[in-house]
Amino acid sequence: MKRTARAFWLSSPGQGEIRDVTLPDPAEGEVVVRSLYSGVSRGTETLVFRGGVPESQYAAMRAPFQEGDFPGPVKYGYLNVGSVEEGPEDLVGRTVFCLYPHQTRYVVPASAVTPVPETVPAERAMLAGTVETAVNALWDAAPLVGDRIAVVGGGMVGSSVAALLARFPGVRVQLVDADPARAKTAEALGVDFASPGDALGDCDLVVHASATEQGLARSLELLTAEGTVLELSWYGDRQVALPLGEAFHSRRLVIRSSQVGSVSPARRSSRSYADRLALALDLLADPALDALVTGECAFEELPDVLPRLASGAIPALCHRVRYDGHA
Repeated sequence: MKRTARAFWLSSPGQGEIRDVTLPDPAEGEVVVRSLYSGVSRGTETLVFRGGVPESQYAAMRAPFQEGDFPGPVKYGYLNVGSVEEGPEDLVGRTVFCLYPHQTRYVVPASAVTPVPETVPAERAMLAGTVETAVNALWDAAPLVGDRIAVVGGGMVGSSVAALLARFPGVRVQLVDADPARAKTAEALGVDFASPGDALGDCDLVVHASATEQGLARSLELLTAEGTVLELSWYGDRQVALPLGEAFHSRRLVIRSSQVGSVSPARRSSRSYADRLALALDLLADPALDALVTGECAFEELPDVLPRLASGAIPALCHRVRYDGHA
């Protein structure tokens, strides 16, 4: 008897649909996973949804289990939590995280799933991919005890970074965003909040995640001499102008990129991708991270919900998708 499932596809930029799919029989060493929750990261996924991936980045932007090609039709996504129905005995019945798109059931190698710790509820575990980005960013940034730090951009990635920095001893952490509603997120995460105009300066480190050139320019202004901006934003096909005149050189400022596609050089010799993801899942035991989930819908609603997320009609950090009743 054929196994079937339903999957969300971007049929063309700005247009999504749910398709019926037939699953392959699992081979030895593979698992069949029934989805419980998936997450829509409003930054990257909505950029993909509107067709904003530049052709030069098609290969770099591929998700691990993506089908199709940019700009579409494409099945894209990477925040999935499910229950293992078939596979190795030690995994059957376990709740697992996988970098898989929005689909009711799927077959992947057992090595592609990571068991969710018992201390982490499934509905929060789908944040693991974003917290993993934050872990890698902080491996790159290497903040020190007592540092003065700003996180500019209170979206999903920026808020994840701020949440982890809140645990560092002696640091001054401020989440900076033009949207005053992000103050509630900052409070839930245990960090201070400021609008861009009121942000504290003399920062040793600024993590930029607003995906705007205004945010990046403000990040440079907030640095102390010889400070570093860690750039986490991805601009897709947009050009960005920067004020690299003025005091940029005399103050010896640094702009450094960070991206989750590679393990940070600071830990590459001692940590694997699997280690990094397992750490992210362990960190999700903190209930404060529930503040990153700002909306929820049923899987069947995705074709209507994603255009509204992309347009900003639904304000969101991470939008959770539930798979109620899918066998």
